[in-house]
Amino acid sequence: MAIVNSTQKTWLDYLSDEDLSFVKRFILCSGSLKDLAGTYGISYPTIRLRLDRLIAKIQVVEDQQVVSPFEKLLRAQFAEGSISPTVFQQLLAAHREELEKNHET
Repeated sequence: MAIVNSTQKTWLDYLSDEDLSFVKRFILCSGSLKDLAGTYGISYPTIRLRLDRLIAKIQVVEDQQVVSPFEKLLRAQFAEGSISPTVFQQLLAAHREELEKNHET
C-alpha cells in the first residue's frame, strides 16, 4: 500500500457517495454497462452518459496543471453537470482574478 500525504487529496476524495456507489456497482457488474443499466433500471445511453461524466470528473482532478484545490473542485462539479457553463466560467474567472491579486501583493 502506498503512503499518501494526508493533506493532498486524491481523485477518490472528489467523488460523491453517489459516484462511489456507481463505481462499486460497475465493478460488481464486471464492467458491463448493460448489466449496470439493468441494476439501476435505466437505459444503456443514460448509464453511458453517467460513466462519461465520471471519467471527465476524474480526468479533471488528475490534471497536474490544475493545482488549486478550489479549481479542481470547481472543474469536477462542472464535469458532472452540477453547475452550468456560464456559472463555471464566472467562478473560474473570479478565482483566477483572486489568485492574481494575491500573487501581486
